[in-house]
Amino acid sequence: MVRFAPSPTGDMHIGNLRVAIFNYIISKQKNEKYLVRIEDTDNERNIEGKDRAILEILDTFSIKYDQVVYQSENFKLHWKFSTDLLTQKKAFVCFCTPEDIEKEREIAQKEKRPYRYSGKCEELDDIEVLQREDEAFVVRLKKPKDTIKFKDLIKGEFEFKPFDVDSFVILRQNKIPTYNFACAVDDMIYDISLIIRGEDHLSNTPKQIAIQKALGYDKEIEYAHLPIILNAEGKKMSKRDEASSVMWLLNEGFLPEAITNYLVLLGNKTPKEIFSLNEAIEFFKLENLSKSPAKFDIDKLRFINREHLKQTEDLSSLLQIHKSLNNLAKVYLEEASTLKELKSKIDEVLAPRSQNEEWQAEIDLIKKEILENELEEDYNEFKNRISKNTGLKGKKLFMPLRLVLTNQTHGPNISDIYPAIKNFIKDII
Repeated sequence: MVRFAPSPTGDMHIGNLRVAIFNYIISKQKNEKYLVRIEDTDNERNIEGKDRAILEILDTFSIKYDQVVYQSENFKLHWKFSTDLLTQKKAFVCFCTPEDIEKEREIAQKEKRPYRYSGKCEELDDIEVLQREDEAFVVRLKKPKDTIKFKDLIKGEFEFKPFDVDSFVILRQNKIPTYNFACAVDDMIYDISLIIRGEDHLSNTPKQIAIQKALGYDKEIEYAHLPIILNAEGKKMSKRDEASSVMWLLNEGFLPEAITNYLVLLGNKTPKEIFSLNEAIEFFKLENLSKSPAKFDIDKLRFINREHLKQTEDLSSLLQIHKSLNNLAKVYLEEASTLKELKSKIDEVLAPRSQNEEWQAEIDLIKKEILENELEEDYNEFKNRISKNTGLKGKKLFMPLRLVLTNQTHGPNISDIYPAIKNFIKDII
């Protein structure tokens, strides 16, 4: 299996969506099952309903998964494996209080060295542990004896010495497994073959490998850590950046297929610029992704979105407008790059007209001429007849005519707009 492992702690970030998309593509390429694992072990941060929101977004983006599991359902297995490690002396009970650890950190800071656990509880014998059974404790994995090596499919070879990994906590005082322990055990349980995730997880990888090795799991799991996405200022995109939210992008009128296209294209070598998810499955290679962070460009996304809108035959259903307005929507694609912008342009055409001090006399003449006569199929014939019967020419014809037809002072050519609205011009007026 491959897996997408989001936490139900907030709205989905484009970085998470990118991970979900890449895992889906790889699952199709390798013909392996796609697991969605909701990492819900942090009760204090979990938000009611966010798990369902994650699955709804995956459905919206046509990311089909084979199974959904909740990490908390595996607590019994996590406890069983932690007990095995304790029994085999590969893990130990640690009675150090948060205050003890903080003092150790302060000493390390003063001595200008990275903090590492002192090991003071590592050699406690079983009798000492039993005598202190009423005290709060955590369980720590003994730091590995050998260097941990792995190859990242994007970034290349990595080595972490035992000092880098340290004796870290695998079970908290409340007996809830830590992220790294739950994650490592679950990747074993579900036979995960490749882990694709953001590079902010890079430091977690040697810890998870150390856990699996301690448990005797010898399957070689592949890794690919995706470079972070930067905002316009060159900083890591965060919740403060509106465009980092998948829901914000959807609400702004960006199409799921365009967002997918852009996220696959970002920091990648692709044979073409505009493509579908199914086409991406044919050419995508993790090895072609840049090792460096990629900058999010909202204007590039707008361009890609417009190209996908151009390929959409029935814009009216996407815009939730009458099908007779479909051709008008296509005309206005010249000026709009999202569904939201497109809808506002069409709404303006259909909106009631207010008085125009500069052109009202000409507008009234043109309105009367339109309402009292049959409308020509050809725009030039229509325009010439209006000009002849009203005596209006040049700017005195074209500006008020544009205002009558579109309610706007500028926009696409009137010759393109006229055939798209001819059948309901009189209704608008």
